[in-house]
Amino acid sequence: MTEQAAEIAVPTGRTGKAFGSRLVQAKADVGPLCVGIDPHASELTAWGLSDDAGGLRDFSLRMLEAAAGRAAAVKPQSAFFERHGSAGIAVLEELLAAARELDVLVILDVKRGDIGSTAVAYADAYLRPESSLFADAVTASPYLGFGSLDPLYDAARKAGSGVFVLAYTSNPEAPQVQQAKGADGRTVTAAVLAALKELNAGTDLGSFGAVVGATATSVTEDLQINGPLLAPGLGAQGATSADLPAVFGTALPWVLPSASRSLSAVGPDTSAIGRAVQAEVTSLRKVMAPSLSG
Repeated sequence: MTEQAAEIAVPTGRTGKAFGSRLVQAKADVGPLCVGIDPHASELTAWGLSDDAGGLRDFSLRMLEAAAGRAAAVKPQSAFFERHGSAGIAVLEELLAAARELDVLVILDVKRGDIGSTAVAYADAYLRPESSLFADAVTASPYLGFGSLDPLYDAARKAGSGVFVLAYTSNPEAPQVQQAKGADGRTVTAAVLAALKELNAGTDLGSFGAVVGATATSVTEDLQINGPLLAPGLGAQGATSADLPAVFGTALPWVLPSASRSLSAVGPDTSAIGRAVQAEVTSLRKVMAPSLSG
């Protein structure tokens, strides 16, 4: 890490609690924003970096430094590290360790979803504290059946981590599956949200969340799941802070908006990215301030 990272003041005392509680506290203490770390090849090039593990490392650690002390969480997209092979995975491991040192929550965007022993292996990789890829939370795909993710839920409970399950994403292909209706007349989205609400039952601040795009202006399903709602789509995808109340309604207190390319676009200067992060947080607070007390 650079000297700048060491100088950033970050909140302490969030350890030892379940992910849902830590996330609510981080949103209130630091800022209701998740900073996506998506090192596309084009992003590395735009920063004047080489498209290799060295460029990946520089990009990722600068984005983390810009987020630390300003945003509740970061969200590295695993695919952009995996494309560099073992060297890229080593950078991801370094990034996760650096985030822990800075007390920044990490939502690792892996979108894993499988059955049986394979699901257990994914849980071991990302939700076992002894793993070098351990994260505060992961994203997961429920489309092999919501129950296929049970090993992830079980591992998250043991580790105090979280799981964000895809429910209403913003890609144009999504409605074919997510808005399909079952025999009970519910959409797949509604069924996923209901199952998450059941997982969070009996808790004040659930740790099992849904991914619902900030651009999902046509969502009609009940978003009250007593758990967090990860909302990608701010900035480059077209959503703004002003759109959030209309999309999420009374579920707004649970929302964690996420932005990526609109923040990295002002790089590579870390201070400039930090100012962009702070400006986004300021805008979000104006909309979400009443909900940030938890």
